[in-house]
Amino acid sequence: MVQEQPLVCLENLTLGYEKHPAVHHLSGHIYSQDLLAVVGPNGAGKSTLLKGLMQELRPLGGRIGWPQGKISVAYLPQRSGLNLDFPLTVEDFVSLGHWPRLGAFAAFSGKRRQQVRGAMEAVGMQGFEQASLESLSGGQLQRILFARLLLEDAQLLLLDEPFAAVDEQTTSDLLHLVQQLNREGKTLVAVLHDLHQVREYFPQTLLLARDLVDWGPTVSVLTQDNLEKARGMRGPFDPLADVCETQPGSAH
Repeated sequence: MVQEQPLVCLENLTLGYEKHPAVHHLSGHIYSQDLLAVVGPNGAGKSTLLKGLMQELRPLGGRIGWPQGKISVAYLPQRSGLNLDFPLTVEDFVSLGHWPRLGAFAAFSGKRRQQVRGAMEAVGMQGFEQASLESLSGGQLQRILFARLLLEDAQLLLLDEPFAAVDEQTTSDLLHLVQQLNREGKTLVAVLHDLHQVREYFPQTLLLARDLVDWGPTVSVLTQDNLEKARGMRGPFDPLADVCETQPGSAH
């Protein structure tokens, strides 16, 4: 049987800041409808990898290829990196999910408003349309971030610690939403810390410690040997370290 063409191809990819690598010579493939967890110690380059996939960071070496052509990508950042100090209602905030496809000045039609309310209902936030952002709990805020993501309707969804500091019920609801999106054909890549969640909900795992530790079926990646190896490979980011000498390579 001929294997399908990858959605994303990482070829000897090195990403970093001021020529110092945070992700080092990473090769591998993301396939359509993958449900992939990215795990590893703190400082392992997990969030940096998502920024590279979003093209917020240019590779220091290697490349990110799109064998099926350019696809739509949506990004759910860590809550700690969000600026929510603006006077928007929940409905207005969720409606920002229309912008990537329609532009900032598209008319907010009745159909689009209905789509916003449908997204809010999907995350259990119906009835909060006119609430202010500052009135929301952490779990409620994470739900509306997912609602905004739903409106973007992208092929590849990148989630950076989507369940951090979120209550148990919200986490359960959103994990089931992630599974539903995957069944509907979406490809999801999520940075996670809870290995129980990874084992239960994510069939594929990338274990990263700046360098690749392992990438494949979760059951074969999250072994004690691999986890100990990842902990041993981790080192503090050193801005004075030698500049990485990158070289061409190919994905395996």
